[in-house]
Amino acid sequence: MSSDIIIKPVTTKAQLKSFVELAYHLYASDLHWVPPLKSEVYALLNPKKNPFFEHATMQLFLAEKNGKTVGRISAHIDHLALEQPAEKGLGPGTGSWGLLEADNEAIMTTLIDAAEKWLKEQGMHRVIAPLSLSVWDEPGLLTTGHDHSPTVMMGHHKPEYQGWIESDGYTSVKELITYDLRIDNGLPPLIDRIVKSGERSSKLKIRKVDKSHFDRDAKIIMDILNDAWSDNWGFVPLTDSEIDHVGVKLKPIVYEDLIMIAELEGKPVAFLMTLPDLNDRTKGMKGSLLPFNWAKLLWWLKFPKSRTMRVPLMGVVKELQNSRMASQMAFMMIEYIRREAVAKYGATRGELGWVLEDNQGMVAIADAIESKVNRVYTLYEKAI
Repeated sequence: MSSDIIIKPVTTKAQLKSFVELAYHLYASDLHWVPPLKSEVYALLNPKKNPFFEHATMQLFLAEKNGKTVGRISAHIDHLALEQPAEKGLGPGTGSWGLLEADNEAIMTTLIDAAEKWLKEQGMHRVIAPLSLSVWDEPGLLTTGHDHSPTVMMGHHKPEYQGWIESDGYTSVKELITYDLRIDNGLPPLIDRIVKSGERSSKLKIRKVDKSHFDRDAKIIMDILNDAWSDNWGFVPLTDSEIDHVGVKLKPIVYEDLIMIAELEGKPVAFLMTLPDLNDRTKGMKGSLLPFNWAKLLWWLKFPKSRTMRVPLMGVVKELQNSRMASQMAFMMIEYIRREAVAKYGATRGELGWVLEDNQGMVAIADAIESKVNRVYTLYEKAI
C-alpha cells in the first residue's frame, strides 16, 4: 500500500459528491464513455430510493492523494446472495466490490485492499467482483469492446483495469457476452421458416405488452424472469420491491411494440424485452438534464428514433427450456420486434445481452440469427 494514498469511508454528502463526480473526471477524454445521468447514480446509491438495500449492506470508500480524490470503490454484501447455493456462483461467505475507478494501479490496489478488509470484517471469505451494485445492475468488467460505446444500462471501463485487477490475484470466474447484429436486412431464411411454422400453431400466440395494463404485464414478465433464470449462475431473485422499482424505472422507455409476451394455450410462458438505446440520446448531456436537456429527453421519449436496439432480458419458463418450442418462441418474438424496430424507430442494428458464456440455449439463438460477439464483461473471484 502506498503511504501517500489515504483511504476514507464515505460518510458525508461532500464525500458522496466526490465519489459520484470522479468518474466524470477520469473519463472526460474517453470518446466511448457515456456519462450516466447523475440523478440516476445518486438514486442507485441511496438506500431510501434503491430497494437493493433492503437486503444489502454497503460501504463506499474514496482514495485521496495530496488532498485530491483519485479513486473510489464500493464494498457490499447482498444477503439474498448469501442464501444461494455456492455452486450457483455466489452463496455463503461471498461479498463483492464495484463502482471501481482509479488513476493508477497503486491506487486501485489500495482501494481493493480496503474493500477486502471491510468484507472480511463482515465475515466474508470470498469476493465476486465487480458488481455495481447487484447482478441486476452492471455486472462485470469490460474486457473486450473498448472501441465503441455501450448501450443503455451497460458499463464501460478503462482497458488497463483488467491487468491491474488480475495482478491483484483475481481470476476470471464467468464471462458475460453481448452480441451485435444488423437487423434492417431481415433474419436468415431458416429463421423465417421457423417463424412461419409457429404462426400456423393455434396454441401459440405472441402479443405486445399493454401499457394500459402495465402493472399486470410487468408482473407477468418478472414472474417468468424469476422462474426462467432461477438455475442460472449468479442468480439472485428479485424481490417484490425490486420488481416494482424496475417497473417504475423502465416505464418511460417501454414501448408496447418492442416487448413481446408468448402465450401457450393462453398461459404466458416467455417474454422478450427490447429497449431503444437511450445512450445515443444522453451521451452528450454530460450527466445533467439542465438547463434544457430534460426537454430534449422528453421529446425523444415521446417520439423515439434509435439506430440501435438492445435486448437486455429474455426468458422462457423452466418447463419449456431446451425444447424446440422455446427456440421457436424466441425467434418469433425477435422477428416481430425486429420488424417494428426497423419500420417505426429507424433501427439498423441490435444488441443481444448480456448472455452467460455457458448459456448454450442463448448462445445457439445468437449464432442462428448470425450475430457476432461485440463486448465481453468478465467477473472475477478471489479468496480473502
